[in-house]
Parts: sequence; C-alpha cells; structure tokens
Amino acid sequence: MAEADGKSTVLNGGSDEKEPGEDPHKDEDASGSKDGQTQSSSPDAPKDTAEASGDKPMPDAEGETGDDGEEDEDTDSMDGSGLYSLTEDGERESEGGRRERVKEKDGGKRAARKRNRPGGGTTHSSSSDEDDDEDEEQKDDDDDDDDEAMEAWLGAELRDLRGPVWRAVPSLRSREIGRDSHQFVRRVCGARGLVQRLELQGRLERHTGCVNTLHFNPSGTRLASGSDDLRVVIWDWAIRRAELEFDSGHKSNVFQAKFLPHSGDSTLAMCARDGQIRVAELSATQRCKNTKRVAQHKGAAHKLALEPDSPCSFLSAGEDAVVFGIDLRLDRPANKLVVVKEGDKKVGLYTIFVNPAKTHQFAVGGRDQYVRIYDQRKINENENNGVLKKFCPSHLVSSESKTNITCLVYSHDGTELLASYNDEDIYLFDSNHSDGADYLRRYKGHRNNATVKGVNFYGPCSEFVVSGSDCGHIYLWDKYSARIVQFMEGDRGGVVNCLEPHPHLPGMATSGLDHDIKLWAPTAETPTGLKGLKEVMKKNKRERDEDSVRHGDQYDTQLLWFLMRHMRNRRPPRARREGADADTDESWSSPDSSDEEEGGPDHVQCMSS
Repeated sequence: MAEADGKSTVLNGGSDEKEPGEDPHKDEDASGSKDGQTQSSSPDAPKDTAEASGDKPMPDAEGETGDDGEEDEDTDSMDGSGLYSLTEDGERESEGGRRERVKEKDGGKRAARKRNRPGGGTTHSSSSDEDDDEDEEQKDDDDDDDDEAMEAWLGAELRDLRGPVWRAVPSLRSREIGRDSHQFVRRVCGARGLVQRLELQGRLERHTGCVNTLHFNPSGTRLASGSDDLRVVIWDWAIRRAELEFDSGHKSNVFQAKFLPHSGDSTLAMCARDGQIRVAELSATQRCKNTKRVAQHKGAAHKLALEPDSPCSFLSAGEDAVVFGIDLRLDRPANKLVVVKEGDKKVGLYTIFVNPAKTHQFAVGGRDQYVRIYDQRKINENENNGVLKKFCPSHLVSSESKTNITCLVYSHDGTELLASYNDEDIYLFDSNHSDGADYLRRYKGHRNNATVKGVNFYGPCSEFVVSGSDCGHIYLWDKYSARIVQFMEGDRGGVVNCLEPHPHLPGMATSGLDHDIKLWAPTAETPTGLKGLKEVMKKNKRERDEDSVRHGDQYDTQLLWFLMRHMRNRRPPRARREGADADTDESWSSPDSSDEEEGGPDHVQCMSS
C-alpha cells in the first residue's frame, strides 16, 4: 500500500527504493517529527514512517490479497488517511499539529527576514524597515488565513482514500498463468497508480477552430472530432493520422459527433449551434457519402444521447427545451418526446444522457438547478410535467444565484449520475434514490463558468471523476473520497471542455479552446506531485466567490460572448446545392416556426479530403 511519506514503488518491481528525485525528508512531519529535526537516513526510517501513517506493508507472496479479497495495488499511489493539505508537491499531512507547525514556520520566516536586513538584525531598525516588516507580517497572516480557509473549504466533505486494490507484479504473474486474465485490463484501467502517472502523449492537429466534441468508436480504434470550423475528422489516433475529413453540413459550431453503436462505424450522428441534428453516412472506403438533417431544434443543440444497443435510435436535447427521439428507420425520424418545464416555464437544455442499464430512462439538465429523469414509456406532461424524479443539491434548491447544469453523465452501470454546475461544483447522485434526494459526493477545485463544460467518469467501473476547467487544467478526483488524485495542464487557450476516456485502455483524449486534440496515457516514471494545484485552486475559488455576488443573466451573457468570439472562425457560407429545400437552412432561427413547417431532410453531398 502507499505510504504517507510519499515513498512509491515502481510498477515492474515493487521495490522499496524511492523514486528518483524524491526528497527523503519531505514528509518528516507526517511521521511525527517537528520542524528543525532531521529524519534518520538509516534503512529503517522509511519503514517506521509507514507504520506511523497506518499503512500496511506490501505482501511479498504472490497470492496475498487485501481485506476485500482483491489484490493490492502497486504502491505508487498517494494514499493516506489524513486531511488533504494543499502543499506545492501535493503531499498530505495529518490535521493534528498543522496550525502549530504553520506558526513555527512563520516565526522562522520573520526572523530570517530580520537577519537578512543590513546589520543582521542586531541594530535598531529604521521606521521604514519596521513598516516593511509589519506589511510583510500582515501579508503572511493573510496568506495563512487564505490557506486555512481553502483547506477548510476543501476538507469539509472529503473522505479517506480507500486502500489499493491492484498490484502490478502479482497481476502480471496471474495473467501469465491464465488466472483472472479477463479482468486484467479492467483492473489496470481503474488503478489509481496509473491515473497518477497520466501525461501528455501527443497532439492531433487538423482543425482550424475550437474542438468541441470527441468520441471513440465502440472498439476504440477510431476517434471522431468536431469543431467550430464546421468539419468532422475521423482519426486513427494510434498513429495520429486523419483517415477522413468532411464537411458536416452544419451552418454553425459543431457541438457533438458520435458513432452509433453496432453500425460498423458507418453512421455518425451530429448536432450543432444551428439546432440541426444531422446524420453522416460513411463508407468502408474511408469517405463520407452524404449528410442529412433528421431533426431541427429552435435553438442550439448541445448534446446527443445514444442508446447503447441501438444502431438507429438516439435522443437529442436543445435550448428550446425539447427532447427528440430519433429513429432512422422512419420516414420522419424525429419524434418530440417531451418539452422540459418547471411549472409553466420552459427549461432550455444543455445536456442529455441515456441510462445504460435502463435504456428507457434518460436524464437531462440545463438552465436551472434540477437533474430530471424521464421514462420514455410513461411521459405524461399533465402529471408532474412528465418527470419521473428530479435531484438537486439541497443548498441550491432555494439559492438566489442563477445556477445551470452544463453536463451530466451516468456511471457504467447506471446507478450513479454525475452533474456539473456552472460557477459551482460537481455532484454525484444515486439514480435509484427517490425523488428529491440529496447528493452523495461533491467534487471541488475546478472552475466552470466560461463555456458549457463537460464532465465524465474515468475507469471501467467509474472509479474516478474527470473534468476540465476555465483555468486550462484537467482534474481527476477519486470518486469515493472526492480527493484530487491528478492535475494536468490541458489547453493553453484557457478552457478544457471535452474529456473522452478510451473505452478499453488506460488513457483519454481531451480538447477545448485550442485547435488540437491532446492524448494522455500513464507513462510518467513517477506519480504526480500535484505541483501548482494550490495556487490554481485559490485563484479559481477567488474568481468564483467574486462572481457569486453577481446575479442576473451573467452566465448566458458570458456564454454568448464566447460563442460569438469563436464564430469568427467560421468559413464563408457554402453555396446551396441545386434543388435543396430553400427554407431548410434558415428554419432553425425562426421563433415562430413549427415542426410541421419544416421541410424534409436536408441532404448534403460530402466533399471529403
């Protein structure tokens, strides 16, 4: 198991040696030593530290397992039972004695400043020196107060990290002899030690605008991306080559492009800011035959929801509050399932997701604080507006601030539901709980304000939560403890929006305001030190607190500003193909248009490149 002094063992050996570059004294406080004391460099010192932290020694026998019957994880994860402490290298220390050490450290800093002044602090200081000293002391006190407030805010709902459940060497040996080999990949992908070793592997560069959507095909061999440049690219991501690029047929920012399951990667569903839902037909010869419009929202359509076992059915949600069920086998594919309302007021939608275990159920979120779950078999808008049940964090039910849900997703088995709120945190709900139930977990530290931010589960059993942030970083939390276990710099453009874990391998793809796609894999030699996390989180919290005092339509205003800014990347309008329906492309913008007034599907011949 991992040790509180930061010692880790490498994946291929389980060695007790420290990772290169680690400071053998950096966690002496966790072992009970005080400032100014030097930890023994004898071979027994690390062992004593591990015992003081309550960690168990790594079993030497191949078949030894933890209390839960599963094999222990390699000791490269930063486990510990203490309250999370924001230090520069990401180490944690126990809550007891922290304030005393902080005071001692501050006293030492002040004494050092006096000694460093001319005269070494032995002569009388001038009045200006005394004023400078008071200012520095006041600044230190303010910084200490900020640190304590930050730790109190973060630690309010944290839990201790669970013990590791996977070890590299025993798992490799078991696979060699054919024991539990079918579980090897699943356990590897869900190992905290590998999550803490994620690092940038490469970039996919082809788009000329912000990349708004990423989606792996079911086998994980291809990656689809869509952008503000109105193009969709199909990648062979392993060799970093674009296999197919085609015009989506949309008139404005492409928000999602997804492979339909069990379609042989031949059908791609797309939605965009123009409100159109389009389907692209791909051939086995790496070209796009055409795209056609199958539904039309009266506002932007941000998300699609796939039915896990259906190659021809999916759902769409739009800012017009409408949810469409789309069946490609029908002459008129779009069927209006529900108009989402709170009382008599329509609720514009930003996100939708189908329960993978109960495919007749789907959840939506948008321009209010409620996660709503519907059952397609029994939607009666005259009874509770058709809602099966809805969830909301209890403190947001009567909140005066304007709160929106920018993204929600179900876990791998449909038992949990994750929702990301703008200018708020990420919340985990039990989807089986009754109507009105409060959240289970809360994930803090990131910032979700400028764009419609995505959120996702990571791991084959949804072991982690991953989100982008306005600060340009990527955060990964341990789902159970709500502790940050990985922190990476994502987009230099400032915002990371999309996070797409690979369906079968330990890695993921991300994108945002930058025009490229970034690929991540667990290849770092040492676990993360969470360097810089403290400063970034303090900045995120400060900006969020400043915005929390503002009311009105600030979120909608900022979102509109970002959309208008990135619409400048649009190419000139395309000439319409002869014979195309004249009012098809403009119908989305008319607030008075109805479904009956829409023309037939708008076909566009693809121009592949």
